[in-house]
Amino acid sequence: MATKATKFKDTDIQSIIGWVLRLGVLVSMAVVAIGGVIYLYRHGSEHIDYHEFKGVPEFVHTLSGIFHGIITGRGRAIIQAGIILLIATPIIRIIFSAIGFIIEKDYLYVGITLLVLLIIVIGMLSGHAG
Repeated sequence: MATKATKFKDTDIQSIIGWVLRLGVLVSMAVVAIGGVIYLYRHGSEHIDYHEFKGVPEFVHTLSGIFHGIITGRGRAIIQAGIILLIATPIIRIIFSAIGFIIEKDYLYVGITLLVLLIIVIGMLSGHAG
C-alpha cells in the first residue's frame, strides 16, 4: 500500500500567501490601535505647545528601544512596533513566495524572488531608497 506524497498546488501557495498578507495587516493594525489607545489614555489630556518642536523620543529610533518601550507599556513604542510589522508583511510574503517556488522547483523565480529580497534587505540596511 503506497501512500501518495502531498503535493502543493500553485493555488494552495497563493492562498497561503494571501492569508499571510491579510493576517500581517490585521495584526499590525491591532497593535497600532492598542498602542494608540495606551498613548491617548496616558497623554490625551496634555496641552500641546506648538511653538516648540520636541521631535520624536529617542527610544523609538532603535529596535532595542522599541522593545524596551513595549515592555514598559509606552504607547508610542507599541505604535512603532505595529508599523514595523506592517512593513515586514510584504517581506514575509516574498519569503513565502520563494518557499513556494522552491516547492514547485521553479528555480528561475526562486532566483528572481531572492534577488528582490536581497535588494530590499540591502536598501533597509544601507538607508538608501530606490
